[in-house]
Amino acid sequence: MNGKLIKFLRDAFPFIAVIVLWRLSVAFWNPAGILAIIPIFYCSFVRPVPWFTPFAILFCFLIDYRFDTLVYWTAMYCVFYAINGFQTYFDLTRVDKNALYVFMVFFGVCTFILVLVGMNVSNLMRAGWLFAWTSTLYVPITALIKKVYDDR
Repeated sequence: MNGKLIKFLRDAFPFIAVIVLWRLSVAFWNPAGILAIIPIFYCSFVRPVPWFTPFAILFCFLIDYRFDTLVYWTAMYCVFYAINGFQTYFDLTRVDKNALYVFMVFFGVCTFILVLVGMNVSNLMRAGWLFAWTSTLYVPITALIKKVYDDR
């Protein structure tokens, strides 16, 4: 019984990580729960988790709801999901550093497009901070997910 519970918690950990990071929304440190995009990216593209894609789309939509961006993050996730389908050109499951640089390109392009929509110094500074903070937290969050989920 105890082994089944541990296995269930390990299998559910990526889902729980997304929910927790989305719920821990704080204006400066985690606006609109945007840090949930880290496990969404990692568990969708780098270490694909079964049945995670519909869950990721739902939470991208919930991030959009809190950010008041209509369906921006959901659309960007779907576009990257479609681009990722071309596995003959690149394979994110074999990239080193948990695909940190790929995540930085994904998140950087998405954030830059948002800045272009409402261009001013305040938004530019906020986007720079958000990019730096999210990129810094990518490594520890993905290492934790990798340790818990892959330790079966």
